[in-house]
Amino acid sequence: MLSTIHKVSAALATATIATFWLSTVVAEAFLDTGAVVMVKTLIPYGFWVLIPALAAAGGTGFRMAGAVKGGAVGAKRRRMPVIAANGIVVLIPSALFLAAKAQAGEFDGSFYAVQAAELVAGTVNLSLMGLNIRDGLRMTAGRRRRVPSHAG
Repeated sequence: MLSTIHKVSAALATATIATFWLSTVVAEAFLDTGAVVMVKTLIPYGFWVLIPALAAAGGTGFRMAGAVKGGAVGAKRRRMPVIAANGIVVLIPSALFLAAKAQAGEFDGSFYAVQAAELVAGTVNLSLMGLNIRDGLRMTAGRRRRVPSHAG
């Protein structure tokens, strides 16, 4: 059960961040200002999904890892503080700032500078989360192969 919660919450958190990032890029590159305002306004509401998903993924991961400090588990443990700090220090404040600026129609240099920082930080988090998913899949590869198949 713990493993299922971990997998679902990690996938949900990753998909949520990817959705924020992709929505921003598509709105800025291909859509009008109204779409940018809508995307920037809605992203903070997505925190209601993202933050619990990240907390559940982190908490279940630490619980399943126990005292293990090395190998793939250790690598995942070292990435998690970077992901969390990036979210708390860069991504959440950026999203709130950009939502306020977009709603005020202030698409100025500070808006685009913060948006660039947000996109870079989002890319970093998606990359680190992708590495965690890769390592998690490698760690459970043997267990997945041993599960008997049920041919229908």
